[in-house]
Amino acid sequence: MLRITCPLCGERDYTEFRYGGDASKPRPAHGTSDSAAWNSYVFLFDNPKGSHREYWQHVLGCRRWLVLDRNTATNAVGESRLPREVASK
Repeated sequence: MLRITCPLCGERDYTEFRYGGDASKPRPAHGTSDSAAWNSYVFLFDNPKGSHREYWQHVLGCRRWLVLDRNTATNAVGESRLPREVASK
């Protein structure tokens, strides 16, 4: 069973969370009107095998978004952080 540690609430079952997408993909700059860049960001996905950084939301808890390091091949969960902590690194 997948257990995710929320930085604010502690360790919880994965059913309390919802997957929010790829956290390693760079978002187009604010105000960018390049439709190809936005199309790529929103609709095109890689299917990585191995270590990957993902957005998850703790919907049945504090409702905060977090960035989770997870191995997609083994489902092993690594460090989880608030997005602002990742941006400051």
